[in-house]
Amino acid sequence: MNYKMMGRFIAQILAIEAAFMIPALLISAFGGEKAAAMGFVYSIMIIVAVAALLWLFCRGAKKGFYAKEGLTCTGISWLVMSLLGCLPFVISGEIPNYIDALFEIVSGFTTTGASIVPAVEELSKGVLYWRSFSHWVGGMGVLVFLLAVIPVSEQKGGFTMHLLRAESPGPNVGKLVPRMKQTAMILYVIYILLTVLNVIFLLLGKMPVFDAVCTAFGTAGTGGFGVKNDSIAGYSPYIQNVTTIFMLLFGINFSCYYLLLMRQLRSVFKDEELRMYLGIVVVSIVLIVINLRGVYETLGETIRHAAFQVATIITTTGYATTDFDLWPGFSKAILLCLMVVGASAGSTGGGMKCGRVLLLLKILRRNIRQVLYPNRVMVVRNNDDVVDEKVLQNTNGYLAAYVFITIFSFIIISIDGFSIETNISAVLACFNNIGPGFDAVGPVMNYASYSWLSKLVLIFDMLAGRLEIFPILVLFSGSTWRNK
Repeated sequence: MNYKMMGRFIAQILAIEAAFMIPALLISAFGGEKAAAMGFVYSIMIIVAVAALLWLFCRGAKKGFYAKEGLTCTGISWLVMSLLGCLPFVISGEIPNYIDALFEIVSGFTTTGASIVPAVEELSKGVLYWRSFSHWVGGMGVLVFLLAVIPVSEQKGGFTMHLLRAESPGPNVGKLVPRMKQTAMILYVIYILLTVLNVIFLLLGKMPVFDAVCTAFGTAGTGGFGVKNDSIAGYSPYIQNVTTIFMLLFGINFSCYYLLLMRQLRSVFKDEELRMYLGIVVVSIVLIVINLRGVYETLGETIRHAAFQVATIITTTGYATTDFDLWPGFSKAILLCLMVVGASAGSTGGGMKCGRVLLLLKILRRNIRQVLYPNRVMVVRNNDDVVDEKVLQNTNGYLAAYVFITIFSFIIISIDGFSIETNISAVLACFNNIGPGFDAVGPVMNYASYSWLSKLVLIFDMLAGRLEIFPILVLFSGSTWRNK
């Protein structure tokens, strides 16, 4: 294990985190929010000091960096980034309990949007900005940002693919262009352009600039932290519709946008995951609209709320325009299923991912055929390409880990005595990085009532869900820390 190389990367990540706090500091300072400003000042000083010590102790690191280091470095980076990223909440006194503050920032970085804050409008603007911006940072990934901006030699280091694979969502990660640094830059350019476009459309709807920026951060990262207590419900239908469209756009695999830029329209239209993703969205909206007959005054309002909630759940964003916990059981069942399915691989959305679900269905179909024809050699294809058996094995392993962690987490948090509906939806909402669940953790409720133990379990779930499970699980494996 190349500990020094990992330490250098973590030091760089912390330096970036400290730099990202500066806009929040300026907002607090110019807004006269003295406590919040001092919270960011002290936090930046602490983070910079830790980063400097790490850099000092890890100087002269060797370049060797492999898959084990990539997974481990990713898991540790997100843990350290969260442990220090919550300091502004604690030092400013706006979220004085450290476990609560850690829950809030992990929910931000993992783009979950589950909150312990009962009244977000009472928070300072600097803190509100940092909460929302944490979504934007976590959506694409801070390691991907690091790869995009720092000068590296891939021939000497050979580590960029390991880091990108460890942090990027989906069953398989490939290159858009030959060099991984350029791939990371392309992803972030697309990400920034879509975010800016989202802000512009929100401003056209006369949304305040601060609200528009924070809402766009949450939409881009598919996070869901709002700046209003009622999330998006108090804004105009135009703003709600714009948010619906952009949530769905950020739930699409970013490689599709790259193909569009390269004018490879046929490849985009043939993408099986994209067709599955859009198909699930349309069918879910239609079924919920039919089930909600009579709940809202007009058909247009029904379609608007149904489309918004389907978009916010399948993309794992977590915004709300209505209390969907009051919907009929059939509609809630659809939303619960969408929590598990999630958005596309290679997007900023969470969940199991449509690409992985599609692979699991194809694996199931192949297994059934092999029972019928045991001597026939069968392969699994995706977009006419043969899927590597290692990818299929990893998909099966992911499913096994997903089920085990879900059951274990559900059992542990059930100690607190909440209803089964509350607990299972809380686990699924955190593990799939969605945010709101049902009953006591519904869209108009929060997670503050859970015990510190349950919050720690849900923190683990949020991190495991965002990092595709394995970068977190390897931290608990003894073989990870052995030299051999």
